Amino acid sequence: MALISAALGRIKPSPTIAITNLARELQAKGRDVIGLAAGEPDFDTPDHIKAAAIEAINQGQTKYTAVDGTPRLKKAIVAKFSRENGLDYAPEQITVGTGGKQVLYNAFMATLNPGDEVVIPAPYWVSYPDMVLLAGGTPVFVPCLEQHGFKLQAEDLDRAITPKTKWLVLNSPSNPTGSAYTAAELEALTEVLLKHPQVYVMTDDMYEHLVYDGFTFATPAQVEPRLMERTLTCNGVSKAFAMTGWRIGYAGGPRDLIKAMGTIQSQSTSNPSSISQAAAVAALEGDLSFLPERNEVYRQRRDMVVARLNEAPGLSCHKPEGAFYVYPSCQGVIGKKTPEGQVIGSSEDFARYLLEGVGVAVVHGSAFGLDPYFRISYATATHVLEDACARIQKACAALS
Repeated sequence: MALISAALGRIKPSPTIAITNLARELQAKGRDVIGLAAGEPDFDTPDHIKAAAIEAINQGQTKYTAVDGTPRLKKAIVAKFSRENGLDYAPEQITVGTGGKQVLYNAFMATLNPGDEVVIPAPYWVSYPDMVLLAGGTPVFVPCLEQHGFKLQAEDLDRAITPKTKWLVLNSPSNPTGSAYTAAELEALTEVLLKHPQVYVMTDDMYEHLVYDGFTFATPAQVEPRLMERTLTCNGVSKAFAMTGWRIGYAGGPRDLIKAMGTIQSQSTSNPSSISQAAAVAALEGDLSFLPERNEVYRQRRDMVVARLNEAPGLSCHKPEGAFYVYPSCQGVIGKKTPEGQVIGSSEDFARYLLEGVGVAVVHGSAFGLDPYFRISYATATHVLEDACARIQKACAALS
């Protein structure tokens, strides 16, 4: 009898984590490696948030909490959705998980049956399809081309929906491309969804506050209130507040769905960390004046990285609206030879060449479902990014 379940055979480990771990192993061996694979801000958690966590510890807030979030944190999330997104939820329509990933996973586990389909625009965050597979569903990928800004088009969504479709996953700003949907672009998609009442919408808004050049963020239920009872609006404190390790994600949605997700969580992790929840309250209720300054740094990094990559022979890089990723095309280097005589046959070959040849760790595009591209995270020090881009230019110039 096999020990490992068949379900595990349907998924693969996270490529981004694998690349990051490999880069760390090489660094531990003395290699000079620049890691641009991890989607983690290099900024620290703001002081007022850390102070709230310390205060919670000193006050003895170290016990179990309600399974899916403290009343105080749910109140702060309700206020955030109302204030920033124009969405009116009651506390019983809010769930809090151990990171945004758990929130998404709980939703799939609570709703998917064998044969249910989930429409996932590609390129996609690497975890979406594997979570769907673990929950017994079937991912349906819709390619989103660079000529459309890597964004899902209404006619392509309409074609992808079948009677078996249960969810559409929509991530804006996007990991891995940084592309973000305008309200008008979302409206075109919601018009399609109104024709298909069996389809629910899962929005991953984790990068909501990381937008540039005056871009105005919008989310589907805000654009089309008639979809409110079919939308799970997911968010968290990880990215904008530089709280990746605190592990707090949250969502607002229909009462029956939120209750079902709480049941899943009650038999897996129970409550998220009580201290992290106290810190998240401070994040959501506190001063956001630190965001514009950090976003300006991100914008400058984005502009520098895009310009430098577009100067590299064989590469071309679209300028995104948000997040802290770029998704450059490496089509122009496919078929070329490295100085060692190896042929670059894929984005994975190119990523391996960058890591082994010039010590730059990136994630190959096949991991995200659209090739030949690769992802760079520019959430790292500017001088490090400049060094990395110079190495990438050198590596491309060395191909023949």
